[in-house]
Amino acid sequence: MLDAALDIPDADADESLVGKIPIRNVWLLFLYASGLAQFSERFEAEVEESPDLKSLIARLLCFAVEKRLRRNLSFGYRRRNEVLKRIRGRIDILKTVSEDLFRRGEVACRFDELTIDTPRNRLVRAALARLSSIILDDADLSHHCRTLANDLGRVGVSGKEPTRSEMAADQIARHEGDDRLMVSLARAVFDLVLPMEAVGSRSIPKAQREEAKFRKLFEKAISNFFASELSRDDGWRVYPGKQFSWPITSSSRGFSTFMPIMITDIILENEQVGRRIIIDTKFTGILAKSKFETERFKTGHLYQLYTYLRSQEKINDPLSENCEGWLIYPSMGINIDETAKIQGHNLRMVTIDLSLPSDDIIRNLQRLPFISRLLQNDDVGS
Repeated sequence: MLDAALDIPDADADESLVGKIPIRNVWLLFLYASGLAQFSERFEAEVEESPDLKSLIARLLCFAVEKRLRRNLSFGYRRRNEVLKRIRGRIDILKTVSEDLFRRGEVACRFDELTIDTPRNRLVRAALARLSSIILDDADLSHHCRTLANDLGRVGVSGKEPTRSEMAADQIARHEGDDRLMVSLARAVFDLVLPMEAVGSRSIPKAQREEAKFRKLFEKAISNFFASELSRDDGWRVYPGKQFSWPITSSSRGFSTFMPIMITDIILENEQVGRRIIIDTKFTGILAKSKFETERFKTGHLYQLYTYLRSQEKINDPLSENCEGWLIYPSMGINIDETAKIQGHNLRMVTIDLSLPSDDIIRNLQRLPFISRLLQNDDVGS
């Protein structure tokens, strides 16, 4: 997100991390990115059989839908406005009188109807239909998705994709865990897979498309990891995708039109302890070779983080004075966790080894110095 925001290309964009990440760890990233970490024990077979992210999500969604169909889909209420021969619900007086319905022995009514055609069920059917059309290298899995979509249609779920407002109104209760799982997977189809398969993406090499998917997945997984580890009761807040304004004091009329947008990946804040941390995730190697063949941190990434730190400084914002900046990378054969203090701001460069077993990745994340110090509210630069 931030590379696009500031137009800073990765120096080693041709290096591919995708093939080096075991499918179990893709699943781990996906769990955190989708907020589904609590369901990590449920899908061992699906994870083993999935060669890529699309197939993984498709298998998991099929698993969840089949389970939900065995127990019956949840129902909901839908507001209806109809002209009837008998009174049902509330009478729409204005419509009834203006259209002279009484003369015909009819009445306009407003009522709530119990239905299985809820926004959440429609989203799931739409996700299955979309997956069936984009999984081109696994005919059986594509057919399975299409069959389940048709099964939903036969029990009364329409194929119309719900709007964002309809989904926002269809709140999932705490006790509806199976629905939460199914809907979260369906959302992930549109959030994590489909944007990369939109019309026009065929001109992008497959490796680059996969890299883009994993970059977004890595960013969301790290964000949700912090959200799950840092307690709101202790004052922590996690803000993904927060936009900063350039501290422009004067400019020509058209200058701001061409300025790039500054959008951070993650911001952690705790007003109780007076801490703000701006985090940028990079799905690439942490080091690049200079013209003297020595390995250095990537200049563009450091410039980018430095710009964010200085741009958020405000006299009336106490958290901005000692704001910290972290760059988090996947490990590519080298593990690094280094810190420095530059003009009052602590900077940290750290890698995460995604080639380890999933349990080890979680344990290592929790044991990393910057995590343990953060949880203890120690000085990150110490």
